[in-house]
Amino acid sequence: MEEKSPPPTRPDNSPQPAKPHSSILRRAIVWLLVLIAFAGLFLLVLTQKNTPAAPRTGRGAAAMAGLNITVVPATAQKGNIGVYQEAIGTVTPVYTASVTSQVTGLVEAVHYTEGQLVQKGDPLIDIDPRPFEAQLKQAEGALQKDQQVLEQAKMDVQRYRDAWARQAIAKQILDDQEKLVLQDQGTVKTDEGVVQYDTVQLSYCHITAPFTGRAGLRLIDPGNVVQADSATPLVVITQEQPITVIFTVPEDALGQIQPQLRHGHTLTVDAYDRAALTKIASGKLLTIDNQIDTATGTVKMRAIFDNKNGALFPNQFVNTRLLVTTENNMTLIPTSAIQHNGQASFVYLIQKNVAVVRNITPGAVDGPNTAVAGIQPGDVVANSSFEKLQPNSKVVLAKGGAPPANSNGSTAP
Repeated sequence: MEEKSPPPTRPDNSPQPAKPHSSILRRAIVWLLVLIAFAGLFLLVLTQKNTPAAPRTGRGAAAMAGLNITVVPATAQKGNIGVYQEAIGTVTPVYTASVTSQVTGLVEAVHYTEGQLVQKGDPLIDIDPRPFEAQLKQAEGALQKDQQVLEQAKMDVQRYRDAWARQAIAKQILDDQEKLVLQDQGTVKTDEGVVQYDTVQLSYCHITAPFTGRAGLRLIDPGNVVQADSATPLVVITQEQPITVIFTVPEDALGQIQPQLRHGHTLTVDAYDRAALTKIASGKLLTIDNQIDTATGTVKMRAIFDNKNGALFPNQFVNTRLLVTTENNMTLIPTSAIQHNGQASFVYLIQKNVAVVRNITPGAVDGPNTAVAGIQPGDVVANSSFEKLQPNSKVVLAKGGAPPANSNGSTAP
């Protein structure tokens, strides 16, 4: 029999490498353990989420414990409320004049002071009139000369007419003389025009206020030479009494405003400061622009104010409130008593010391008050402690709380 040879060994007597299937098995076991760990963590989180929460403390604890919540009451009142259009406006003078020189000359005197309220016709600036007076005299001299030439030509034409009646001259001589009279008349008219022009130029040397208004900062001094039709003004005059405010309203509001103006109603406009807290002045709507701005969907309006106290200043930014109409016999409550839950508005109606949720429909807003539908005049609503109130919470009315709304839409004194 032939002997079998032993299996070959590696020269270094090292063990043979492990088979590939054992490595794959270990990797699968590791991934299985990881998945089991994630599944256990998920079950733990889910169990804690479904565990009932502990009783609340702090806000809302009083309602859950059945304790009474102290609230400030407000009583709904029946009254009138205004419907307003609010907008940002710019104070704009009725007249603004940048006075410039119409002639070239030397400034002799400046009669106004900075910030002075000048009346129409008051002197402002004098320009040296002597060159223009000399031109006017020359024009008047030429006019006087040509007037005498015209008179002489008229005398001559009368003599030629008499001679022609006696057949002493030819008809051509008379015709020529009559045409000379017409030429002299044209020359006189030209001279009269030159005199009028020089008179106007001379009047430009004495600059007066074109209307009653306030002068700005002094821009010219005596001794300066000014140029005719220069772009640099000599003084800026703005009219402050009366004064206007230009503001914009949405085009959708025209349907409420235009019928009022067509029927001759005067619409009141109030101007407030930048913070919309302090009323500066009251005026009336003067006019509406003749077109809508298609870029913004708004239309410009101008309101006029007498501005006797000078509270409105040109180019000042103000908040305007245009009273469009007045709604009568509405149910009024403080705006602060209205709560919102998504798209719905509601109040906490107090009935037998219990807060009941009552849905309402808010309407016009005038200052601290809002017209609402859904409750009746005389109903008492909560005006505080909203963070504690829940449906059917027991409440206690605070003493000396906020006063209810008056029938005219304002708070009681």
